Formats: sequence, structure tokens, C-alpha cells
Amino acid sequence: MAVPEPPLISLAEPPRPRVLWIGATAGTELGLAHAWLSERTQLLAADTPATASTALGVEPSGPALVVLATDCPGRWSLADALLIARRWPLALIVSVGTSLVDGRRRSGPPLPGVEEVAWHDLAGRLDGWLAAFAAGRPGPLGLPTTARREERLLAATDAARESRDNSPEMEGRATVSVAAAQAADLEGLVDLLALSGRRIVRQTRGRPRLDEPAAVLVWDVGHLEDEDLAWLRMLAANRPRLGIVILESFPRGDSTAAALKAGAYAVLGRPVALEALVGTLARLETVALVGAPTGLGPVGEHR
Repeated sequence: MAVPEPPLISLAEPPRPRVLWIGATAGTELGLAHAWLSERTQLLAADTPATASTALGVEPSGPALVVLATDCPGRWSLADALLIARRWPLALIVSVGTSLVDGRRRSGPPLPGVEEVAWHDLAGRLDGWLAAFAAGRPGPLGLPTTARREERLLAATDAARESRDNSPEMEGRATVSVAAAQAADLEGLVDLLALSGRRIVRQTRGRPRLDEPAAVLVWDVGHLEDEDLAWLRMLAANRPRLGIVILESFPRGDSTAAALKAGAYAVLGRPVALEALVGTLARLETVALVGAPTGLGPVGEHR
């Protein structure tokens, strides 16, 4: 009697979600954001919303996410957003802005119903959006177009709490150290990390120590100076397996590139968005950077 052969096990990666990038990719900031997307999605490109259909060719379905690359204020109009929404009504639409549009975050996005994301927050927030999309859940980007920014922030908080409650076990979650110059900033970070279900093993006011015991360090530097970069290099050399997340006021392309080169895994803006922080920590755990040799960070975040 013939013994049946065991079934073949496919080792192929699951198909990546399709993302449509509309606009420029020039410059360090948009270049980094574009690189993060290209490593984790099937990234297509178009110059304008009017030519976006050509980028997708004859594909029957639309993209999961449409990114409007915003390199200066007023780059896109409401007519552009409506054109995309009518062409692909199920696609998520976000505007990713460079540091030239940072100041507008205080007054809200210019396009009704389109979330404007700072370029440095894109990588941290991307996985949460796509996971919600794949599961058929609205997520923070699925709120009605009339939703206010405060409502979107609350939705992101609820998503983080739901993720924590659905995964109460601590196994697989990295331990975290926190450092900040100001006591209020330190307390705020501790509260955010506790909300996400992370276990904090050390809190330091000022620069972190060189013998950090955790797997991940979240360091609020305020404004990144040359002295901070020098300390970051020493810290990364002393703890090459430590995943370091830097929080900086208004990150710029050159300072972010310098921090990544010095040993940081990611740089986020402060005050940090919970969704971006949780997504960055989850990405650290997913790619198994913590415990891996130096230099295995995602493309665009090289050490």
C-alpha cells in the first residue's frame, strides 16, 4: 500500500497590500517615508490623482491605501481628494506631509476627511491601518469624514486598548526603558506605554544609562543635539541589541537620518501619537529586531 506523500507547505509570503503613492518622492523626508512603504507594501506610483488609474493598470480592485505626498502647503485640493474617493471608494486616503507643513498640525488637516500624517509617523501607523483594513474593521482612518481630530485620537486610543485587552499575555512583548529630560514628559510616556500593555523596567530623568536593562528604550530627547547623537552612538555600541526609539520635537530629515545612522531604530515626533508609538513598538517585536545583531533594522532605518 502506497504511503501518501505529505502535503506541500508553501513558504511564500502572503501578498502585500497595494498602496498608491501620488506625488513627489524627492528629499530625505519623503524619501524615507517612500522607502518604509516600499519595503512593506506593493507600492505603486503616480504623479497626480488624474493619472492614478494608469498606475494600477488593469487590476480589478483598487489600492488599500492612497498616499498624497505633500511637500508643501496647498499641494492638493479637495477636488483631488474627491477624485480619488470616487474612483476607489473603499480605499483609505492619507496625506503625508514633510516638515514644511508641520506647523499646520495645530490647526488640523486642510482636506476634510483626509488625515494628514507627519512623515516620521507614517511607518509606525501603517501596520495598524492595514491590519484594520484587512480585517474589515474601520480603524481610526475609517471614521466619517465629518469626524474631528479629537475623535480620531480617541479612536486610536481605543484601538490600542483593544489590542492590549485581546493580548493580555506579556510573552512576545519587549520590556521597555523610558528616559526624558522633564518629569512631566517621563510620566506621560509611562502612562502611554502602560496603556499599550508594555512592562517598564526603568525610568530615567535625563539621558538614559549605558547599561539599560530593557529590550527597548524610548528616549525623549526634546531637541536632538550633537551631544545626544554622541551619547546615542555610545549607547548603541554598548548595547547593540537594544531597540532605540527617539522622540524629538519637529524631526527633520537630516536629524532623523543622523539618528538612524547613530543607532536608533526609529524617530518619532513629540508629543508622540499613541498610535505611532504602539505601532513602532509592535514593529520592533514583529521583525525581531530586539535580540538581533546590529544592522538588521528595516530598510530606511539602517543603523
